[in-house]
Amino acid sequence: MNVVIFGKGFGTARQVNLSGKAVAAIGVVFAACLSAAAFGFGSWYSAQNGSGVPYSELTSLAEELAAQQAAIATTRQQTEDTLDALAIRIGQMNARIIRLDALGRRMTEMANLDDGEFNFDSDPALGGPEEPYPTTGSAVAIPDVVTAMQELDGQLADRESQLGVLESVLLNQNLSERVHPAGRPVKQGWMSSYFGRRTDPFTGKPANHTGVDFAGKEGAEVIAVADGVVTWSANRYGYGQLVEINHGNGYITRYAHNSENLVSVGDEVKKGQTVALMGDTGRATGPNLHFEVLRNGTRVNPVQFIRQGAE
Repeated sequence: MNVVIFGKGFGTARQVNLSGKAVAAIGVVFAACLSAAAFGFGSWYSAQNGSGVPYSELTSLAEELAAQQAAIATTRQQTEDTLDALAIRIGQMNARIIRLDALGRRMTEMANLDDGEFNFDSDPALGGPEEPYPTTGSAVAIPDVVTAMQELDGQLADRESQLGVLESVLLNQNLSERVHPAGRPVKQGWMSSYFGRRTDPFTGKPANHTGVDFAGKEGAEVIAVADGVVTWSANRYGYGQLVEINHGNGYITRYAHNSENLVSVGDEVKKGQTVALMGDTGRATGPNLHFEVLRNGTRVNPVQFIRQGAE
């Protein structure tokens, strides 16, 4: 290839003969220069009109994103742990409810309450108007659930307390029943003399009998007809060996003519406990038990209390 170059400095035109290799080299150089110029222009244009975010800033953003992902994972794990704890707590509360329901049913039976007055097999009836509760995001947040569970726990504790009071009342009722004289004062024997006017077995004259007599065998067991405290256990004129028990509420019982007293003054006795053995000490014609009931210091007919024990 021949290239003719004209210029004032050359005076006359000059001719350059270029071979194929030279032309290829010049083309490569020209293409390289063009590519460099295009890359430079592209970088400048991107900086002026593109995102304009340096690589270092992109790296920082990527690190921040990774940190946030780690925080989210930690929060998720904490939430799962909290839910597990709530599930355990709910299970414990359900167990307490089951126990309370069982206790309530038992106490209802003990109190002989009407069916439906205390129904522990169904939820209590509720009522009253309600207004929407303002919430943001999730309808029920975990803190709200925790608060609700704490309130429920308080209600359960209050329910336990009330049931405890009811049980105490029932136990007091049972105690009242145990200290109320009722039943036969002997395990074996038959009633040989009643309360009130009778013929005195020693004088044959009319007399007032202040108790009832149970005839039986020597050594037969004499039992307390109610819980109480022994206030006398010794010989007394006319009674022979006498046991006297104070049951409270104004009631006192006496067990006379014993061959042997098995309790002492100050002993606490239970209903049905053997307190003496039948004998004929004192003013008696044979082995028998003279049984008296006093109410507020006055002797009353023991038969009504004996019959109550048979009901």
